[in-house]
Amino acid sequence: MAYMTQKGYDKLVAELQQLEAVERPKASAAIAEARDKGDLSENAEYDAAKEAQGLLEMKINQLKATIADAKIIDTSKLSTDTVQILSRVELMNVKNKAKMAYTIVSETEANLREGKISVKTPIAQGLLGRKVGEVVDITVPQGKIQLQILGISFED
Repeated sequence: MAYMTQKGYDKLVAELQQLEAVERPKASAAIAEARDKGDLSENAEYDAAKEAQGLLEMKINQLKATIADAKIIDTSKLSTDTVQILSRVELMNVKNKAKMAYTIVSETEANLREGKISVKTPIAQGLLGRKVGEVVDITVPQGKIQLQILGISFED
């Protein structure tokens, strides 16, 4: 089950519609064009078009499965007492005093550029269930870090 916001769900549905309505016909047209060029046994363009179509269909099926398993969470009904999925957590690295903020989301919504980390990352796992003011020791690939929770909120 993938927990996500309505915004994240809508983004996945829009991506699926784009793939089915625009990309799928393009892939079919590329195959037809390559097929018209003659002998299929030695036609690299045809093979590449078929492979691209297969990858596209796989992505479409993955999106459909994710959408089918999606559970949309209304963040207005969640508590900011502890860190949980969809929480926006303001943190400070105790060692170097660097401040950062992450939103804990499902794997399908994770995007580090947007400050969204997967619930399955070591940082998210270490923060779940913790409260404001707590200092948490988290093991990351570079070693151990200590993060202090400065605030918990939810994005609209």
